[in-house]
Amino acid sequence: MAFTVNPIKFGTDGWRGVIAADFTFERVAMLAPIAAVVLADNYGDIANNRKVIVGYDRRFMAENFAQLTAESLVEAGFDVLLSECYAPTPAFSWAAKAYNALGAIVLTASHNPGTYLGLKVKSAFGGSVPPEITEQIEAKIGQPLAKAEKAGKLEKFDPWASYCQGLRQKVDIAAIKEAILSEKLKVYVDVMHGAAATGLERLLGCPVQEINGDRDPLFGGGAPEPLPKYLPDFFRGIKEGAKQYPNSLRVGLVFDGDSDRIAGADGEGNFLSSQVLIPILIEHLAERKGFTGEIVKTVSGSDIIPRLAKLYERSVYQTPIGYKYIGDRMLQAEVMIGGEESGGIGYGTHIPERDALLSALYVLEAVVESGEGLGSIYARLQQKTDFTAHYDRIDLPLANMEVRAKLLERLAHKTPTEVAGMSVIDCLDVDGYKFRMDDNTWLLIRFSGTEPVLRLYCQAKTMPEVRKVLEWARDWANS
Repeated sequence: MAFTVNPIKFGTDGWRGVIAADFTFERVAMLAPIAAVVLADNYGDIANNRKVIVGYDRRFMAENFAQLTAESLVEAGFDVLLSECYAPTPAFSWAAKAYNALGAIVLTASHNPGTYLGLKVKSAFGGSVPPEITEQIEAKIGQPLAKAEKAGKLEKFDPWASYCQGLRQKVDIAAIKEAILSEKLKVYVDVMHGAAATGLERLLGCPVQEINGDRDPLFGGGAPEPLPKYLPDFFRGIKEGAKQYPNSLRVGLVFDGDSDRIAGADGEGNFLSSQVLIPILIEHLAERKGFTGEIVKTVSGSDIIPRLAKLYERSVYQTPIGYKYIGDRMLQAEVMIGGEESGGIGYGTHIPERDALLSALYVLEAVVESGEGLGSIYARLQQKTDFTAHYDRIDLPLANMEVRAKLLERLAHKTPTEVAGMSVIDCLDVDGYKFRMDDNTWLLIRFSGTEPVLRLYCQAKTMPEVRKVLEWARDWANS
């Protein structure tokens, strides 16, 4: 049976491909030294060495691909610190900066299904490299690399130790731990078989209710993405806990496959996307922790964010979707918090990288210090900003890239002027097409940067209205 091997293209965060079809040992061994050369070209003056961090998550053969990556870098003349175990991608970004390396190469496909693996490139600053760096990597593919005068050195390291120590210093660990041990706080965690497994227990020094902590490269037949459809056991556990611990504050936390994205649940087991968590974090960081700096949001971020920014006298900076744009802004300006709808949240007082475990710690600290559950905090913020809205997103798999091209052409040349019976009053085409209607309902239509998928996002006053708009968008795409 013939099949097409897709070209190596970097999406919103790294290159990803189907294992054994697109993502092969041969291609990784070719690509890794190119990435290292580009890192050296751009960050050599900062690092003043030829050291590269190599890490991996818990996907099928991820450690084998990481070993091959390390060996190919050594042969190309780079010194390598290779992780001795799986760890969150943010831990390797942290290591790039902590060890003063040129950057990091992480073998992970983040939230993609189990058939995928991928390669993320991190900078010397400890965040995703900007688009111009990945463009340089792509441009060098197929060109011969100069032979190294001598091989580099390969060492192994523990990625958890320094990372956990750094995170513990940012929150009141003792207060969170005391609340858990006294049963004032019950923490339910779904690590989705991914790299966040054992993470919160390592950080807090006490047990939490963690599920799906075993390694399962098939991710239970789903994908390690923090979306409600993959979380029935998680919600069930919290609802049972509501009966068992009715007087405790109950917090649910979900981590994606490589632990750079987060979602949550309130004490009744209601799903909370980062559209809810980011506002809660904004209040906590601005009001209780006294952090300064602007708020960075992507085009898919909730409309409550600028309202809270006004309340706390903060400016808002908007970017396309993809955390690399937020990370890039963090290198240019003072940023308090930057976040995206899909769960990637980062902080100006940390590395310029989204970090789900640090976000989890801040969420727990907000609950402990406020004495309120997450649902209660968000309801209060809605009242404070006079803002009530609901949000959802659906992903439509596309048959092939030809369908994608046709839809793009329709958006460009037959841009809708009406959505679900409502007139479009504004269209923003910074990243995809974001249509705003006269009652402030908005619909964003854009394509995934890593998969043949059309993503549809909507915020409206009620959930039935959200569903109506998303159904209209689905019909539009399928017509």
